[in-house]
Amino acid sequence: MKDVKYSIKFKLPRIRKIIKERNKKYLIDGKIDQKIFDKIKKLEKKKLNRKDKETIRFIKTQLEKNWGKHALKELYKLDKKN
Repeated sequence: MKDVKYSIKFKLPRIRKIIKERNKKYLIDGKIDQKIFDKIKKLEKKKLNRKDKETIRFIKTQLEKNWGKHALKELYKLDKKN
C-alpha cells in the first residue's frame, strides 16, 4: 500500500492574548482589538476632558473578559438620568 499524503488544512483556534494591567485582564483577539488597546493607552496619557475620559474608560471595558457588567452599569446610569 502506498503512502498517502493528506492535504487537509486544519483551522487552528484563534489564540487570545491576555494582557494583565492593574490586576485586570483584557482579551486581545485580533489586530483591531490590539489597535484599540494601543490607541487607548496613547489617549490615556493625554490631557482629556471628563466626558472623553469616561468614553475612553468605557471603550477599555469592552476589551475585558467580563465586559457585559460594565455595559449594564452604564445603561443603569443613563436610566437614572431620565
